[in-house]
Formats: sequence, structure tokens, C-alpha cells
Amino acid sequence: MKGIGDDAAILRPPAGHDLVVTTDFSLEGTHFRREWNPADSVGHRCLARGLSDIAAMGAAPLAAFLSLALPANLPQKWVDDFLRGFLALSKRHNLTLAGGDIAQSTSGVLADIIVVGSAPRGKAILRSTARPGDIIYVTGALGASAGTLKELFADGKTNNRMDNHRHFYPEPRLAIARYLREHKLATSMIDISDGLSTDLAHICEESGVGATLNQNLIPVGNNATLELALHGGEDYELLFTARKSARVPVEIAGVPVTEIGWITREKKILITDCKRPAKKLAVRGWEHFARNKKET
Repeated sequence: MKGIGDDAAILRPPAGHDLVVTTDFSLEGTHFRREWNPADSVGHRCLARGLSDIAAMGAAPLAAFLSLALPANLPQKWVDDFLRGFLALSKRHNLTLAGGDIAQSTSGVLADIIVVGSAPRGKAILRSTARPGDIIYVTGALGASAGTLKELFADGKTNNRMDNHRHFYPEPRLAIARYLREHKLATSMIDISDGLSTDLAHICEESGVGATLNQNLIPVGNNATLELALHGGEDYELLFTARKSARVPVEIAGVPVTEIGWITREKKILITDCKRPAKKLAVRGWEHFARNKKET
């Protein structure tokens, strides 16, 4: 690979691999606020968003491209701290910053990240391959990021807890994704960025199936509620399906893995507490261009 130093980078994926490419914006006032998020957290989260997409495909990251639009009066220290957070995460995952661009912004900080990864040819894990009878799993706990955000909206402060760390410094689940792909366990997968309800709906729509969740099994973050776990978003955990016969470990790479429901033939998403009849689950996670969305 030939990275920074020329007009363009040269990437060479491993033999017998497909390239996997994702891109994500991080926009001030939408994805972060400078008065709430330390600059190194903004840099970390910017890259984590892209790495989480790579993980969702069961791929390994190769290179990143970062483009920044910055206000003219932005302190240099903020930029230095942003890059410190970004590069610390990239170093942990042996990822090369291979290029990008910089420009002046008249409307706050805008960061665009492109991450390129690779997966063995034809082995990337898709959203469209869940089948009726598959079991639904999630990694980690859900709702922690939304719980921290709720505190910030309330009074601009958070308690110093690990749940808050998950909001400011989410860890993309690359090791878990690699394990699932290598052991041929996941039949479909997505990362939970827009909320469990919304991201499960993406899998169901792409696969032409439905789902039923057991609300008693959903792992809820310490500072969250079931409502936030279902609809909050920005947890960057993995949501995946596996055959009923698959031996999915209860922990992978030190992270809990929890069975939370099953895939159905009927194209509806339902939720049950196993005491009363299942009811339709409202899909209320993040939707781009939806009206009346709060800033995060």
C-alpha cells in the first residue's frame, strides 16, 4: 500500500479478498457538540463509526481517508486533540491513515471518514441473508450511549461511569466480527448505530423476513431503560443472526453475546415479555431527514 505523500493512495487487498468500503459524516450539532464532547472523543468517534461498519461486514480494516472542514477560529489544540483521538484508535487496529483533505468551514466542524477493509472473497456478512428460524443476538449492552445523551440534554453533565465512556469512546467490535466470520456463525449482521429497532428492521427488510424479540432478554445498559435500549442508537454493538443449531459463545473477545429473539417468516417485527401476546414493535430509532430530530 502507498499512502500519504502522493495525489492518491494505492491499495492492494490481500490475494483472494474483496474490498469493503464505507463512508460516514460526523457533523457538529448533529453527531457531537464541542461543549459536550472532548476533541479526542470526536476524533475517536469519527473513526469508530467507519470501523463499526467494517466490523458489521465481517471485514478487517486496511486504510482510512479523513476529510476535515474546520472553522477559521477553531483553536489548534482542538484539532491536535481530535487527531490524537483518531490516531490512537487507528493504531490499536493497525489502520493506516492513507489520505484525505482539509478545507475551511463556515458552519462548524465537518469530518468525513472513509474506511477501506477487506474480507475473503464472497465471505462478507450481509444484511440480506437472515432466514426464518434463525436466532437473533446482540453484543454488549444497549442504550448506554442514549442514556448518556439524555443526561447531557437534561443539564449538560454526566456522571463518571463506564456507560458514559461507551458514548464518548465506543469500541468497534472488529474482533467479534472476525470470530463470527471465521467460525461461519453469523447468517446476517449489522452494527447498531441507529437503534436496535431500526437496525433490526434493516435486516428484516433486506432479508424479506420478520422478527420477534423477547424484551426480558435484551441487555440494557446501567444508565439506560428498555426504551433507550430498543431505540437509542450509537451503541456500535453488533446485531446478528445465526442458525438455531449454531454454537454461539456467550462471550467473544471478552464481550457478552446475548440471544434476544428469533427470525420469523411473517414480515412483522414483534416484541413479547412471554406473559402476554406479542405486540408490534414500533421502529423509532434514528432516521436521516426525519422531522423534529434533536441534535446529538
